[in-house]
Amino acid sequence: MPMSRSAVFAYTVFFLFFFQLITDFVEAVYVFGLLQTSIPPEIVSVLFLLSPFLLLFLPRSIAPLLLRATGLLVLVCRVVEVMLDTRGRMLVTGLGVSAFLLWLPLVLWQRGQESDEGDTFSVGLGLILALAAAVALRALYSGLDLSTYGWFRLLNVILAMPAALFLVRQPSAIAESAPTRANPRSIPASLGLVAALALLYFAFSAPNVMARWTEASYSLVVGLLVLSLVAFTWLLVARRQWLFNLPYSAIVVWNALFVLCLGLAVRGQQVSFFTDKGAYPQPWAAIDPLYTVILFLALLLSPVVLYDAMLFMQGLAAGRPSLRRLGAGFSLAALFLLVMILSHVFTTVYDYIPVVGPFFRDKFWLVYLVVTLTMALPVVWIGGAGMRGWGDEVKKGVVTAVFCLGLVAVGGVVVRAARPEPPPEDHSLAVLTYNIQQGYSEDGRKNYAGQLALMREQDADLIGLQESDTNRIAGGNADLVRYLADELDLYSYYGPGPVPGTFGIALLSRYPLENPRTYYLYSEGEQVAAIHAQIRVSGRFFNVYVTHLGNGGPIIQQQQFLQLVTGDENVIAMGDFNFDPSTEQYRITRLLLEDAWLLRWPDGVDGNGLAPAGRIDHIFVSPGLAVTDARYIESDASDHPAVAAELEW
Repeated sequence: MPMSRSAVFAYTVFFLFFFQLITDFVEAVYVFGLLQTSIPPEIVSVLFLLSPFLLLFLPRSIAPLLLRATGLLVLVCRVVEVMLDTRGRMLVTGLGVSAFLLWLPLVLWQRGQESDEGDTFSVGLGLILALAAAVALRALYSGLDLSTYGWFRLLNVILAMPAALFLVRQPSAIAESAPTRANPRSIPASLGLVAALALLYFAFSAPNVMARWTEASYSLVVGLLVLSLVAFTWLLVARRQWLFNLPYSAIVVWNALFVLCLGLAVRGQQVSFFTDKGAYPQPWAAIDPLYTVILFLALLLSPVVLYDAMLFMQGLAAGRPSLRRLGAGFSLAALFLLVMILSHVFTTVYDYIPVVGPFFRDKFWLVYLVVTLTMALPVVWIGGAGMRGWGDEVKKGVVTAVFCLGLVAVGGVVVRAARPEPPPEDHSLAVLTYNIQQGYSEDGRKNYAGQLALMREQDADLIGLQESDTNRIAGGNADLVRYLADELDLYSYYGPGPVPGTFGIALLSRYPLENPRTYYLYSEGEQVAAIHAQIRVSGRFFNVYVTHLGNGGPIIQQQQFLQLVTGDENVIAMGDFNFDPSTEQYRITRLLLEDAWLLRWPDGVDGNGLAPAGRIDHIFVSPGLAVTDARYIESDASDHPAVAAELEW
């Protein structure tokens, strides 16, 4: 079957939908654990990832039918899942991911049976375009996938229809041209291919994730990734013989440099926590610019992930393994994918995972090292001299498409970026603290829009956010802080990045943030932190703190937090402290700071008769600051109320 535009387009849609389906699937499973703060029974749905085991028992005669059925199922699941609630989304996305993990080996098996390496190359081109499209869709919506929200969900239908038509037109039988072979390289090639897809899913399809690792410029991260994609695609067309005939040693060196750079970029942000309680609060050292440079090098080297994936796909098709042999390779690869996904999530929720959980504390870097090595090592095992014999009919339109998607991505970052207006010269501040439960409502529905509406209605000058750590696969790789800051046109500080495994705190401000810093507090369980920044209002400096203490608000953590505050003037300290006014933690805090709620409502009851019991979300201020209003905003937009205060001086 000669390579065609329709084939490249269809494979682009399949890979793009896979990245979107697995992103939403893992996030949905995680949400049930987030709501229950324990391992949920819904975790059994991860068995969807093991669908390639079915290939071990699949009769060869029904393979063509299953190929078509699984492809259509991938398309339908993506179109439907964006319209469902969390539980429905989990089931449908799981089914879609399961279908894709069957569809891909069946496609490669079919290409091998038909000796059609040209069409295998179109599968690789589809992967390149899918990555470019995924980056563009996120750049257009501040780190969120645009096609998941509002009327833009129609994009999924528009993409799915021609891909479905391509599937329907495929022949229903396979013309076998050569006998299958017991190729021992099919297993490492399958592992390498799935590891490459995992790496693209973990980070490169959502560059906002990598930008948060080092707090590097988001626009520069996207720009470098786009540049590397365009250059690689151009080489596939204009210099294809040079690229296809790369010496084996050059491929190995390329892989080695990429593994080294990506590993160092992540490892450099992994915090080495003190064991001595007295060494806390532990300041997060300023990020060494060297690690940002190393991250940029990893981005420029990143096309090796695509090159390896295409190399593995060609090897699997050209090797013509039996369906059972291919099933064995993808079954092992699917098991590896499952383990890596769980490991990635465990680096955050280790405190809630019995027995094995503590091992994953501070092991974020290890997950990426294992995945990149699993991708790179099969290249050494398989050997060879690159992708010889491919590309005679490469369409130059692919380069144009990648270039245009790259322009859309870079333009999206620029257009969407927050543009704070000059702050007012005033003698008042509106403050809001809000635990946003990673963008989910009290009943477990994704509710970015509802939480944004609440913040917009309050029109606060300062917003402290807790549980805002969505820049990892457990949070759908969504940059919720960037989205809120861009929508509200506010300055922002993300606080502790995703690498150390905190539950995320951030500060949004109408006033420029000066000297923003992060401090870690002592923890025997989930890691917690506090952030500090200064703002200047009408010539007066304010010291703003945001924190989210561990379960029960451990007193040692609050004591260390108060150490940070002591000696500062004009303090505004807010967050989810996890202790109520009846506790010792609250008592020692009141020795230093005033409770904004009681400054406005001394008897604890507001003008509407509301006397919130068990308050754990607080705004504390320095003595001498007047509070003209305080509001306890109960809403199902999150599992926590928002707390607001109006300050004057």
